[in-house]
Amino acid sequence: MNKTIRHASVFTLLLVVALLVRATWVQFYDSKALADDKLNRRNAIEQYANPLGDIIVGGDAVTGSERTKGGDLKYKRTYKDGDLYSSVTGYSSQVYGATQLEGIYKDVLDGTDNRLKNPLDTLTNKRADPGDVITTIDPAVQKAAYKSLGDKKGAAVAVDPKTGKILGMVSTPSYDPSDISGSTDSKEWSALLKDEDKPLVNRALRQPLPPGSTFKLVVAAAALEDGLYGSADTRTDSPNPYTLPGTTTVLKNESASAPCEDATIRTALQYSCNNVFAKMAVDLGQDKVKSMAEKMGFNTDKLDVPVRASESVYPSDMDKAQTALTGIGQFDVTATPLQMSMVSGAIANGGELVSPHMVSQITDSDGNVLDSFDDADSERVMSQETAAQLQSAMETVVEEGTGTNARISGADVGGKTGTAQHGENNSKTPYAWFTSYAKGSDGKEVAVAVIVESSSAARSEVSGNGLAAPIAKAMMSAALKR
Repeated sequence: MNKTIRHASVFTLLLVVALLVRATWVQFYDSKALADDKLNRRNAIEQYANPLGDIIVGGDAVTGSERTKGGDLKYKRTYKDGDLYSSVTGYSSQVYGATQLEGIYKDVLDGTDNRLKNPLDTLTNKRADPGDVITTIDPAVQKAAYKSLGDKKGAAVAVDPKTGKILGMVSTPSYDPSDISGSTDSKEWSALLKDEDKPLVNRALRQPLPPGSTFKLVVAAAALEDGLYGSADTRTDSPNPYTLPGTTTVLKNESASAPCEDATIRTALQYSCNNVFAKMAVDLGQDKVKSMAEKMGFNTDKLDVPVRASESVYPSDMDKAQTALTGIGQFDVTATPLQMSMVSGAIANGGELVSPHMVSQITDSDGNVLDSFDDADSERVMSQETAAQLQSAMETVVEEGTGTNARISGADVGGKTGTAQHGENNSKTPYAWFTSYAKGSDGKEVAVAVIVESSSAARSEVSGNGLAAPIAKAMMSAALKR
């Protein structure tokens, strides 16, 4: 064999080897990435080749599937009362993907989760029958929240403080996921994206805002745990008016006639005295307030219910004036309604915070349980004594203070109102907050947080008691009847 032929043969052999190596690499290493690529049309064809599994609320499916009239995607997702449950289900779209429970449990709902396969399915690589997602949502609580929020922009969350089960979660304005589940819904999708009220955003989980005076519960808990004050009925050292440290800015109270000078924690919560909690935050120092806030769930970006909630923030590296403002839930403090329901839930549950969750079980097509979340983690965030004192003070707020619109006959109700400033120099309509709990005589309990971002009410009528407390009352009343 001459030299030229030998070199050509070696080069050809190297090309063959390179092709074999590349083919092996694609087959065994890149195949998963290629299969999962969002641009791979085969994934959508396979996903919608058969009806999907369902998301269950109160024993009934709030999702379904219907046969399409053309194209290579045989089925599309449908929703029962889509506007009511969109903040729970999310959407499953043939074009725009899936969110919330639809996205998190996509493999269960489309039958590709390996836990759904029997031995024969595993050998033949056959797609299993889809499974179902059983939620903790109570339809009555959900409907009460949705109806009460109405045309207001806001959100509400209700949690069982003893189990952590999320009983209701609503964000308004809402949308119907059925409108964007097909392959020809580009106009509907574009309209949702352009809507200034952002209906696709789950405000209950994904939009942290200044919590205003509802955050005073966290400061009060820190003060009692630290021993700064012996009880909720010990007089505080709180001048009125109170000038922010290092400034000439005088912090005003909502009511100039309220008995806020040196007020006890009970009276300060009852009348929502800014001077008391601003001074209290400074006396404690930002580190102690931050520590209590973090015990209750602030400053974590890993709060999954199982949908991941946005981080609620208590800031660091502040001067004393800024620390004072955090004491009334302003400056850079932000919280989601979920977070504030956790605060009132921990207080209602004797100081123990149970991890909130809105999925109870994952089941296969025969109803066999693949995964259960009924035994949620819990953590003690304050002593029982501190929690009992705060419960008593919160009940005073509802019975005699700023939260009277949350009263429920025959139930023990505690709450805290909040009106958070919004815009530069408070130029925009404030946010109205209410966080609360209710306990029935039969042992049933619920903790709720509500925010109303905007409504048709005049600016002078915006308050936690006027706008948010009636929504909380409706939800709590429904929860106590379950």
